[in-house]
Amino acid sequence: MMKWETVIGLEVHAQLNTRSKIFSGASTAFGAAPNTQACAVDIALPGVLPVLNREAVAKAIRFGLAIVGRINRRSIFARKNYFYPDLPKGYQISQYEMPIVQGGTIGIFVDGKEKTIRLTRAHLEEDAGKSLHEDFRGMSGIDLNRAGTPLLEIVSEPDMRSAAEAVAYAKALHALVRWIDICDGNMQEGSFRCDANVSVRPAGSDRLGTRCEIKNLNSFRFLERAIEYEAKRQIVVLEEGGTIVQETRLYDSDKDETRSMRTKEEAHDYRYFPDPDLLPLVVNPDMLERIRSEMPELPEQKRNRYLGYGLTANEADGLTQSREMAEFYEGLVQALGGGYKLAASWLLGEFTAALNRAGIDVSESPVGSERAAGLLRRVADNTISRRSAGEVFDAMWNGKMEADAIIENRGLKQISDSGELERICDEIIGANPKQVADYRAGKEKAFNSLVGQVMKATRGKANPQQVNEILRRRLAQ
Repeated sequence: MMKWETVIGLEVHAQLNTRSKIFSGASTAFGAAPNTQACAVDIALPGVLPVLNREAVAKAIRFGLAIVGRINRRSIFARKNYFYPDLPKGYQISQYEMPIVQGGTIGIFVDGKEKTIRLTRAHLEEDAGKSLHEDFRGMSGIDLNRAGTPLLEIVSEPDMRSAAEAVAYAKALHALVRWIDICDGNMQEGSFRCDANVSVRPAGSDRLGTRCEIKNLNSFRFLERAIEYEAKRQIVVLEEGGTIVQETRLYDSDKDETRSMRTKEEAHDYRYFPDPDLLPLVVNPDMLERIRSEMPELPEQKRNRYLGYGLTANEADGLTQSREMAEFYEGLVQALGGGYKLAASWLLGEFTAALNRAGIDVSESPVGSERAAGLLRRVADNTISRRSAGEVFDAMWNGKMEADAIIENRGLKQISDSGELERICDEIIGANPKQVADYRAGKEKAFNSLVGQVMKATRGKANPQQVNEILRRRLAQ
């Protein structure tokens, strides 16, 4: 059986989080009643003229700076002509030959290996409306609220070789657009959606195969499954002697398959030409430098700084998955006056688990960084054990009491008095001669049994480190 290689490129549409549309003053707020936020410009009534949204341009430039792409000082808007019921103009205003951003890269990690994905371009365009099929019997409804919403279309080179790499890239891109605050990333609302160009070729070949484009994938899970299905479908067709037709396909999540939608159009089919109502977009040096000066510290920069704190690569990656998590971590470290490792371990452990159970984001946590610092101080100074810290945290999560008050009320302070712990350890050693003999014979499990009995005798309040030290010292005599 011939070995095949999958080749994948992604086109991602990120909805820019401006308050008004790209060429009109109509609102971009999600959830309004159908057709209540489509103004005369959005539906191209005779005599109207588009006016470019400056903030949409600024957000596109932010993205270009973040990926270290080239910001074109002069770019052109064109008309992309095609007919679809939810495209009221009969054309879409987009950028074609001269986009605002060209080039750039995004790094991904897959199976512990780093890979760089090249970007071809990122260009500004307007969104179309939305066709509604599920609410009508025998017909479709058209909602033009989304028409004119600003999009940044981000096009990658065909550098990905597996569905896992494509998902890693999409997640990295999703995190980045949220990090630099140009897109809310809400995939359920269509703010971030992917088109995947998939082809296969014999392993070792440097020629690209015929590609099929899978449209409007609005979850990472669907992206992965659609690519895997499509690659297998193309391999079967080729191994049976068939040929791949370049086409646009849709992914059916219920059947877990892709199906043909239409023959893939080429650029000439859209009859691009410069929009006569819009002058070329010129980015002046002052605007570019102002935006550059307002850029936040980027994930890779933070990651490298966290590695300098002594964190592991996994810890640094986990803390930079979102800007909110990184900001919470830094607030916690500042409140603690250090404790980099303790704060990272707790955030990526108990704290993240609590967020996942509640199904909420870091910004919605009922325990802020200042309150969390109060808890971790008591772990750091051995007032409570890590096990008791979990009980205290649960109480803080579900109430308004602070860590110190919960520890006092529940009697959770560790027993750290050396004399008392030595007395208890001596009692346990005297009552368990077999475990003592087993330990001295080299059986480490016997020691763990003795530690467990000391912890049971103290109802979990003994300092585990002290218990280990005392037992080993006593047993060595």
